[in-house]
Amino acid sequence: MISNKHVENYINLYDTGKIKLNKERILLLEYLKEYVLSRDDVYFDEELINNFIKFTEKWYFPLEPFQKFIAAFVFLFYKETGRNFFRKFLIMMGRGGGKNGLISALSHYLTSELHGIPKYNVSIVANSEDQAKTSFEEVYDAIESKEPLEKAFYRTKVQIKNNATKSIMKFRTSNASTKDGLRDGCVIYDEIHQYQTNEVVRVFSSGLGKVRNPREFFIGTDGYVREGYLDTMKERAMNILEGKDLDDSMFPFICKLDNPEEVKDKTFWEKANPMFSEPRSEYAEELFYIVQEEYKELANDPSNREEFMTKRMNLPEVDLTKTVAPWEDILATNRPFPELEHRTCIGGLDFASIKDFAAVGLLFKVDDDYVWKTHSFVRKGFLDKVNLQAPIKKWEEANLLTIVDEPVIDISNIVNWFVEMREIYGLTKIIADTFRLDLVKTALEAEGFELEYIRNPKAIHSLLAPKVETMFAKRNIIYDDNPLMRWYTNNVYVKIKKDGNKEYLKKDEFRRKTDGFQAFIHALWKADDELEEEADFMIADISF
Repeated sequence: MISNKHVENYINLYDTGKIKLNKERILLLEYLKEYVLSRDDVYFDEELINNFIKFTEKWYFPLEPFQKFIAAFVFLFYKETGRNFFRKFLIMMGRGGGKNGLISALSHYLTSELHGIPKYNVSIVANSEDQAKTSFEEVYDAIESKEPLEKAFYRTKVQIKNNATKSIMKFRTSNASTKDGLRDGCVIYDEIHQYQTNEVVRVFSSGLGKVRNPREFFIGTDGYVREGYLDTMKERAMNILEGKDLDDSMFPFICKLDNPEEVKDKTFWEKANPMFSEPRSEYAEELFYIVQEEYKELANDPSNREEFMTKRMNLPEVDLTKTVAPWEDILATNRPFPELEHRTCIGGLDFASIKDFAAVGLLFKVDDDYVWKTHSFVRKGFLDKVNLQAPIKKWEEANLLTIVDEPVIDISNIVNWFVEMREIYGLTKIIADTFRLDLVKTALEAEGFELEYIRNPKAIHSLLAPKVETMFAKRNIIYDDNPLMRWYTNNVYVKIKKDGNKEYLKKDEFRRKTDGFQAFIHALWKADDELEEEADFMIADISF
């Protein structure tokens, strides 16, 4: 058994009802008690912990109990090797929770003589230079006019260097090309909700390991990018907290409301922002007042609720009047395909632009479920010019899409896919809009397919919208495990016109593609007419 007074104090605050914790932090305490604090092969380095607390409270600000709690695990080591037990730290909470302040002090401390590791360089990475400079400038300003720090650190507008340890702190944008070979001891990734893939982390983490006890900190509030890097991290965190992965070296400290209804009771706000736990500091009181004012304003301006819930309460919430379905319902499409061979299906095609994306698919009806099997074609030249911030290569490896190196997407790609599918499934009819259909009409009809045109595609959106909403709500849509299709669906912006009719548009014209969803809608338009209950009828069922 091991113990640390700051850890014990934080656990005791919860056990005695003095603070409220969300589900993830309750699981964290249980995980730590069962799998970490019960060990006898690790130890808290009390000197490093106490020095960090003194350093921070002397040069920065008084630390809250939750910040001391986190700090203790930064300096938890194996007895035999001296290697740090936790190498990655995921710190998520509502805006204003002091994430950057803690990171500023910690970054400064890790480069100092008090930490004691020579050339323990620190990189602070964010999507924009202004964000990356937040903690860097806080450290820069902390050094100013403080004689002991001015003697210990040499600072410029681009780096801060400790004179004794030669450790360097730099800020960097997430552009991989900005990494110039610095041998980092620690990398801090700010506002990670904006990362669509792991590319940034992969590049910057490659510099770790050359200095002992490397660390990575992932900080931020939640955001609007789904199935991006943050969602992967949150899934990984839950595997740790639920005891499913005991070999993971990540420490997940996640603060959020447990459900949207809790926002109505201000005493629950501390679940999302631990600064709001009593007794509140002067800073926390002022912040609490500001957040209260923002919440009151929602009564007159409910359009800001999505931002408030996501950024202040760290609980992403979408405006259901602007999206096809809640993310949980989109995720629920991830169910295995039932047996589909020889079943009747209807084809869907979206070919709005021959210069970027094209989507094809087959729609089946199995009992109450609509099953959508799809594939996409993407032009390499388009990908080279536009940063989609999507894991295209990963989706290609999963055979969800094909990247074609052609001036335009050749019609043969579409025709050949439908021909191959017809060998397996009962496919005869394909539905598409009239835009550019002349390009594929002759080729598909030459192969014996029947094509049906939708002369006004936007007109069918309003007619289908109630059905689509119901299908998602009742979990009657199956995509199989298709993150590309989930991406398409989540990219759809539902525009409500003045006459109350709905249209399915793109949230971003260039980077948020919806082709697969539009192909699905085209097929759905005729699904109930074409896909009858005979779908279950197979010759093997006949008794001779």
